[in-house]
Amino acid sequence: MSGYPKFFDEVEGIDLKDPLSEVLGTFENGLVKIKYLPIVKMAGHSCPTVAGAYLMTLKALKALYPDTLPVRGEIIVEFKEDESDGVAGVIASVISNITGATEISGFKGLAGKHSRNNLMFFNRDINSNARFTRADNGASVDVFYDHKKVPGNPKMQELMQKVLGGMASDEEKKEFGELWQERVRKILIDYKDDEDVCKVVMI
Repeated sequence: MSGYPKFFDEVEGIDLKDPLSEVLGTFENGLVKIKYLPIVKMAGHSCPTVAGAYLMTLKALKALYPDTLPVRGEIIVEFKEDESDGVAGVIASVISNITGATEISGFKGLAGKHSRNNLMFFNRDINSNARFTRADNGASVDVFYDHKKVPGNPKMQELMQKVLGGMASDEEKKEFGELWQERVRKILIDYKDDEDVCKVVMI
C-alpha cells in the first residue's frame, strides 16, 4: 500500500543541475530530480494550488532551458502579488523548493558563489501568475495558470460542506478526498499540456 494516490508517482519529474549540491557532495555531479510527492510532503497537502505551482515551474523551466538542464540557484522568480496575498505564499514556497530561489531568507552563498537569496520578488509590475528569468542570460518567460478550466466532480461541493461541517460519514470523507485528488490528477496529467490551464509565454 502506497499511502498516497498512485498518480503522484506518474507526474513528470523536474531534472535540475545544482552546483551547490555538487560542491558539498550532496548529489553526484549535482544532478537532482524533483518529484511531485516530496513537494506534497513539503506543502503538507495536494491541491490545485500546489499542483499548479509545480506545473508552472515544470513548464517554465522547459521553456527557459530547451537544450540543457535548469540550474538551481540561477533562476529568478517574480510575482505580481504580495507574499501575504491569497495563495501567493503557497505558490512561492513550492517554486522556491524546486528552483532554490528565495527572497531574503535563503542561503547566502560560499565565497560569493551559490547564493539562493535575492532571487524571488513580490509586488512586481507583471500581468502573469509568475515570471521566471535565467540569471545567466536574462531570458524570461511569463506563466499563466487557471485551474478553474479543469472541472471537478459535481458531488465535491456537497461533500466538502459535509466534511467541513463535521457531518460527513467515513465513507463520504473518503469519497471527497478521492474526488479532490482526481481533480489534481487531471491538472497534472490530463491537462498538463492544455494552454487554457497553464500557458508559458517567452518575453
